[in-house]
Amino acid sequence: MHFKNKITPFLGFQSEAEEAVNFYVSVLPDSRILKTVRNPDSGAVMTVEFELAGMTFVALNSGQRWEFTEAFSLAIACESQEEIDDLWGKLLDGGETLACGWLKDKFGVRWQIVPSTIGQMIGDSDPVRAKRVFDAMCEMIKLDVAKLQDAYDG
Repeated sequence: MHFKNKITPFLGFQSEAEEAVNFYVSVLPDSRILKTVRNPDSGAVMTVEFELAGMTFVALNSGQRWEFTEAFSLAIACESQEEIDDLWGKLLDGGETLACGWLKDKFGVRWQIVPSTIGQMIGDSDPVRAKRVFDAMCEMIKLDVAKLQDAYDG
């Protein structure tokens, strides 16, 4: 493995690393598999190094059932409602909806599918404006850019 980033997140799976990586790479633009390492004795996949939207990750088959929790999520900043809808639909396949733009995919990984402007809106220096956006977001499952913008605009 060659790590191009100082920090590289590892995602632990029991035996689904290759399947998960193939799924993620098929869903997210600018993504690719970099290297697959196999156990020299059995030929089974041990790790898959991959990029999602240019960020490097490693999927590891641990042989144990490790669970992903809400304590770790991957956020995708989207430029349009169409991008939110597309990624939401693809990542949700076999998974479940959560709240506030979050979903859990079929492998248990949590994703936040959000407009790229959400941080600026919720972090606005006007606390009334920021609260309107926050309150609107809290009522949503999949985020609606137009409704968030309406809340922001008042």
